[in-house]
Parts: sequence; C-alpha cells; structure tokens
Amino acid sequence: MAEFIYRAIGQDGKEKKGNVKAESVEEVYEIIRRDRLTPVEVKKAGLLERDLNIGIGGKIKPRDMSVFSRQIVSMLQAGVTIMDALGMLQEQTENKKLAAAIGGAQTEIGKGETLGSALAKFPDVFPNVMVEMVNAGEASGKLDIAFERMSTYFEKAAKMKGIVKKAAMYPIIVAIVAVAVVIVMLVKVIPSYQEMFESMGTELPMITQAVVAMSDFLIARWYIVIAVVVAVVVSLKMYAASQSGQVFFATLSRNIPIFGTLTIKNAASSFARMMSTLIYSGLNMTDALAITAGTMTNYLYKKKVMDTKDEVMKGVALSEPLLSDEMFPPMVGHMTKIGEETGQLEEMLSRLADYYDEEVELATQTVVAAIEPMVILLLAGVVGVLIGAIMSPMFAMYQNMENL
Repeated sequence: MAEFIYRAIGQDGKEKKGNVKAESVEEVYEIIRRDRLTPVEVKKAGLLERDLNIGIGGKIKPRDMSVFSRQIVSMLQAGVTIMDALGMLQEQTENKKLAAAIGGAQTEIGKGETLGSALAKFPDVFPNVMVEMVNAGEASGKLDIAFERMSTYFEKAAKMKGIVKKAAMYPIIVAIVAVAVVIVMLVKVIPSYQEMFESMGTELPMITQAVVAMSDFLIARWYIVIAVVVAVVVSLKMYAASQSGQVFFATLSRNIPIFGTLTIKNAASSFARMMSTLIYSGLNMTDALAITAGTMTNYLYKKKVMDTKDEVMKGVALSEPLLSDEMFPPMVGHMTKIGEETGQLEEMLSRLADYYDEEVELATQTVVAAIEPMVILLLAGVVGVLIGAIMSPMFAMYQNMENL
C-alpha cells in the first residue's frame, strides 16, 4: 500500500491538503470524495513528503505539455497507434520527468488500461483536466480533438504566464539593482569619504550623518540586517499562507492601481478558458467549477468560483452569480448568459477567454509602460540621496573656504 498526498476543495470553498494510504490513485479519489471533498491534485508521496504537506521537484511546464499534446495529435491523425505514439514521444521528449511518465502510461496501456486511466496514474505530470478530456475523447472516438483542445489550453496558459511574468520581471530586476547599488555605496563608497568628513572639523549635514550611521551599522552589524530581512520574508510567507493573509494580498492585488486591472482580466481569462475546456470534456457543471476554483491563484476568485458552484448546485443558472457582484467584469456574466440561452455555453466561454487573453496582453503592456519611468525615478531618487550625502559636506567646505 502506497502513501499519497492530495489537494482538494471542501464544501466551504477552502483548499485542504492531506496524506492518505491507498492501493491506487483511483482509490484515493474515492476516499476524498467520500469525505465530501472535490479532488484537485493527487500524487504519490516521496520520502520527504510523507506526513508532510510539501512538494518536491518542479512541475512540468505548460509549454512541454502543449508540445506533447500537439505531437500526439499529429501522430494520431497520421494513423499511428497510441502505443507507438507514446513510445516515440518517450524517446524524443527532453524533459526527463515527462518522458518517464509517458513511458509509465505506455506500460499501463499494455496492461489493458485505457489512456485516460493510464495518465491518471501520474497526476503530478498529467493534470486532472487532461485526464477528463482524454476520457471524453476516448468515449466519443475523438481523441485527436481532445488532445488538440488540450494543446490550445496549454499554449494559452503558457502565453498568459509569460505575459504576467514579463510585467513583474522589470521592477524586480530594477529593485535588485537598486539594493545592490545602495549596499555598494554604504559599504565601499561612504567609508572611503568618512576620513575626509572627520577631518573637516565642522558639523556634518543631517543627511550625511544619517548615511554615515547607516554605513557604520551595516558594516559592523550586517548579520542583524540579514536576520531582520529573513525574519520579514518568513513572516510575510507565513502570513500569506494564512486565510487572512490570502484575503489581504488577494484584495491588494485586485485593488492596487495599474496592477488591479491586470489581475481582474487575468482571472476572467483563466476562468473562461478552464470552464470552456472542462465543459467540452463532458464534465458536469459543479465538478467543472470545483476544478476551476482549484486553478485560480487569487483567493477572492477561488472563493467566488466555489460560491458559484454552491449556487449552481441549488439550481441557479451559472450566469446569475457571475452577474450578482463586480468580482468578474460584467461581460463574463453577460456572455455566459447568452451561451446558456443559445445552448452554446462552451463556445461563448472560449470566445470570452480569447477576448480576455488579448485584454491581458494589452493590460500588461500598459503596466510595463507605466512602471518603467516610476522605477527609474525611484532608483534615481535613492542614488541621488546617497550622492547628496557625499557632496553636501564638500559644498559646505568650499563655501567656508570662500568666506575666508
């Protein structure tokens, strides 16, 4: 009997993690559902993960999964059997973790398993949404279409992740440069002028006294600075992991100027894309909403989707809770309502996702354009203060010499 770790969504909308011993992944899913939880992720526990809710190793990148899905489509359309296709992909896949999972799935199929159930045995590689899509594709005889949809989904996910990362990369790099410049100035530059300051025999300006004191403290008590920084980072991470912290940071990211628009549009895009894909796979609405909630990175939107699931379980149309507040843009609710009335919900959600993908890209460009001058001004201000602290005593000394 093996040990597994899982992530699931409870009826209260909160994410739950735990460990369970079972014979197979399928048995784990049954145990979780018996506890009235909706499974999001299940994987075998490693040596360092047993009895601990921590993950080891990086996840497979969406780009790798997109390429894998696209290659499967090409091979199936060329008449290659799924067994041969998996064998060829295992040999040519560069990602070792993905290659091992592909080989494992091929082995399971050789034992008589369906492709969907074979992929389900490697949940840390093949996500639940892919398993559901493959099951639907096998049942309908349209496996190539299922993989084509998954390829599009992973391509969009990779693109959105790259766009959002691009928006955050520039200020992070400049912030690192700013910190490095300040440290060099305080540790190397200021001490080199300190002897000259002391020889002036006059009272130094307040700004210079403050910078010199900072320099002395950093050189003599650098370990305290590091300890404080580590303590702040750890405290912030612990707070961010708590429910109140999740609510605070989720609210901040949604309401903060410039970035708030990007957060809202990215959430709308993720919601529409995932729901469209899951509904196409034949999943019922409540399960689709539960899985979608598990993929939302912002706590407020995760809770909103779970609340929507509860409303749908009561018989309410999907569009009603989406239109009841301003969490999602109004277009999300209106397009969903049109899709429900015309019987084309999956298509409407797909179009909605495409629209917000473009909006996220435009919003990212706006964010980057607005942040660049702000960050440059901030960096210039910090360096300017340090230079001012060095130059002020010199100007004072020259003025005294002129007066003599």
